[in-house]
Amino acid sequence: MFILQQNFSHPAFKEGVASIASVCLGIFAWGLMTGVAMVNSGLSLADALAMTLLVFAGSSQLAVLPLLAVNAPWSVVLATAFCVNLRFVVFSAHLRPYLAHYPRWYRLGASYFTADISYVQFMQRFPTPATNPEEQRVEQAFLAGNSFLNWASWMSGSILGIFLTQYIPIQWGVGFAGILALVGVTCKMINTPQRGLVAVLASIAACLTAAWPLKLNILFAMVVSVFWCLVLERWTRANKPSDKAAVP
Repeated sequence: MFILQQNFSHPAFKEGVASIASVCLGIFAWGLMTGVAMVNSGLSLADALAMTLLVFAGSSQLAVLPLLAVNAPWSVVLATAFCVNLRFVVFSAHLRPYLAHYPRWYRLGASYFTADISYVQFMQRFPTPATNPEEQRVEQAFLAGNSFLNWASWMSGSILGIFLTQYIPIQWGVGFAGILALVGVTCKMINTPQRGLVAVLASIAACLTAAWPLKLNILFAMVVSVFWCLVLERWTRANKPSDKAAVP
């Protein structure tokens, strides 16, 4: 518990909160419409609250709701959620150097609270893992503040949507604000020609395979983006000018 106390009292915690504050309204709106969608799809109040608190994964929640509404087999529901959330395997692999030296309970907690936007903003702030304890505390405090406000924004919106379903028509479509928030964060990351090219190729791949079942087009787009990232990284290294001065 001392680790948590360090995170909350560290100045970087407020930095993490401030970093994500600008997109919290979009996260709240997305959670609000997800809460409405859960109740409208036939889930009871208790089931909707349990899904909100335990799953905490908006894209997979929205993906499985139509399946739950038509009483699809649980194998199909779980397979769909698994495919949609496979991107978190990539996130976990990328975050491993930042968290591997912490206790298991702490890593499990971080994996629950860390979402797409938290991951993106954390990697923007800390592109390489720290090597000394003080810098590592800065990393974890930033991640804790960022993830906490993201979680609180989503939960407050989702729970409010569950209880106010009859007063919030799903036709309002305010959940689109959450998509806009993600697009805004993604665009900030496209700061090199290589990243721009990968983003375009992944988008094309996702659109061309949009008809695939179980949201597999998302997984395919991830594979395409990882492949081209590796190709472009290798090409960049191979064509990078040598740091050594030419010997006459």
